[in-house]
Amino acid sequence: MTFEYFLYEVSDRVATITMNRPDRLNAINFGLAEEFPKVFAAAQADPDVHVIVLQGAGKGFCGGYDLVEYAEGSGEHPCSQNDMPWDPTLDFQAMWNCTQNYMSIWRCTKPVIAKIHGAAAAGGSDIALCCDMIIMADDARIGYPPVRVWGVPTTMMWVYRLGIEKAKRMLFTGDLVDGKEAESMGLIQKSVPADQLDAEVQALCDRIKGVPRNQLMMNKMVVNQAYENMGLNTTQMFATMFDGVARHSPEGKWFEERAQAEGFKQAVAERDSGKPIAEGRSKSYKDFGIS
Repeated sequence: MTFEYFLYEVSDRVATITMNRPDRLNAINFGLAEEFPKVFAAAQADPDVHVIVLQGAGKGFCGGYDLVEYAEGSGEHPCSQNDMPWDPTLDFQAMWNCTQNYMSIWRCTKPVIAKIHGAAAAGGSDIALCCDMIIMADDARIGYPPVRVWGVPTTMMWVYRLGIEKAKRMLFTGDLVDGKEAESMGLIQKSVPADQLDAEVQALCDRIKGVPRNQLMMNKMVVNQAYENMGLNTTQMFATMFDGVARHSPEGKWFEERAQAEGFKQAVAERDSGKPIAEGRSKSYKDFGIS
């Protein structure tokens, strides 16, 4: 099958789906996001597929949204509205579509293994954490740095995979953790040396692919249902709305201005330096008469 942003291959009951924008570290644009349901529908419909591997072409899994294009202003981000007043409902609709596109991985009734090398950062971690299991290279990294400014992870899988304290650590700091730390936190299934990543994922596929599709479907659905009954959809609605708020807060607009003026790499360096972000841009409670 042919897709614009994905490579798709089936061999011996395993479908391998590869995000294919290697020149941009598989950064997400809206075209790539919209193809997720299509490529997973293909694997879902194929009776020869029992297990799916999701990976990235080139140097890494996925570096997040294409902010070099969007934040620097060379492309129009449909969710960042410079004309005021900002309409949060338009922002929510666009980003909710992205959230649901990634959740096509979750809703697929076949097991999905994320194979991570390089980085699964920001929106890339949203994608990875929708998968059923994650195998990482020891030197790969995963995290959501935009929680420091200009973003909230819309799938909000962190809390469901880590629990309250470790999820807050990741969401309060924006840290990127390597494969070994991700495994020790319980975030992923396993971390292995980079040169063993392919073999480790293949071994897991080999163990799963002999199981009947109906057994895999039933067990995946019952586990997922438990989390959906915990309020997963409601959590994602709040997260997706707050993601828009984060991009239009005073600090969020500062980050966008810095990216446009100095380039995205410089804005990110300032964001991740540990120094106060956009100091003086926020109003205090006292400005609103609140003690």
